[in-house]
Amino acid sequence: MSITPETVLAALSQVEEPDLKKDLVTLNMIRNIQISGKRVSFEVVLTTPACPLKEMIKNACITAIHHLVDKEAEVEPIMTAEVTSHRQNRSEVLPGVKNIIAVASGKGGVGKSSVAMNLAVALSVAGSKVGLMDADIYGPSLPLMSGLEGSTPLARQDGGKQWIQPLERFGIKLMSIGFLVPSTQALVWRGPMASKALGQFITDVEWGELDYLIVDLPPGTGDIHLTLTQQLPVTGALIVTTPQPVAVADARKGLAMFQHASFQVPVLGIIENMSWFIPSDNPEKKYTLFGEGGGLLLSIESGVPLLGQIPLTESIRVGGDIGMPGVLDADSPAAPAFHKLASAVAQQVAIVNANASSAKVN
Repeated sequence: MSITPETVLAALSQVEEPDLKKDLVTLNMIRNIQISGKRVSFEVVLTTPACPLKEMIKNACITAIHHLVDKEAEVEPIMTAEVTSHRQNRSEVLPGVKNIIAVASGKGGVGKSSVAMNLAVALSVAGSKVGLMDADIYGPSLPLMSGLEGSTPLARQDGGKQWIQPLERFGIKLMSIGFLVPSTQALVWRGPMASKALGQFITDVEWGELDYLIVDLPPGTGDIHLTLTQQLPVTGALIVTTPQPVAVADARKGLAMFQHASFQVPVLGIIENMSWFIPSDNPEKKYTLFGEGGGLLLSIESGVPLLGQIPLTESIRVGGDIGMPGVLDADSPAAPAFHKLASAVAQQVAIVNANASSAKVN
């Protein structure tokens, strides 16, 4: 069979995107086919730079061309990415943001903010445009974890409106009440005041073009959570827990909150943090300080996937204290877990967006 754009497309129409369950041609993932003799190249536009199936799809494309077009063809799939969004009309709030991901937990002390920070950085390292909003008005931790304590964002005037410029570090845009209020000052605010502050982060911060805006929510189920889902088209939520039964019990409530009729936010997955402790002087050992299986149990109960298990290491603790995320420490055993988590989250976002788009068409 001769190598033509038509025969190449016909062959690639037999390659299925494993998550979306449709072929690459139908999904408009094949672009810019170039043919020169036996050489054929084309772009494969993935749904995220963090796609965990990149090599599988690439190899499937090469195999399809060899089997269905020419076994001697020199095939060069060029893997690119465009993060998807189910927001068809982004002219309203945060028009440049494709996906908004809420990171929540039922209780404090499970490392939710650490997970949010490292997830945001991992997505950025993979090639995505990422922002991180610290929605914990009473106990902001982002300034310390980002190494930007004492920094203050700038503002600019445009058309009579003052826009707050988010700070930037590790390739991500950052905003927290901790950048606007001294760290020693306690915010003794009632719920409506805290909600108003969060509203300003939504309407008055110039987030610009982002693939993912990660929102680090406070513990519990309250005003901030309601404000977020009422003012923002949240793509999905992540629930963070430890393996400990008391943490799982509260995480269960957090998960149920997003599934409540007044929220109706898809839960992308469960993240089990502090799954085991790895001592720095003996990295081959694992100590299950908080028990085992809590995240998996919640996943089985709820039918929500367990997206990752993050070990507890000294490097993660130290990194949080000095403003250097552990995911950037190549020697940390937790770094691969965070990169794997970022791929899994991006994968779930793409699935949610594809399902939402299909629902609108039908």
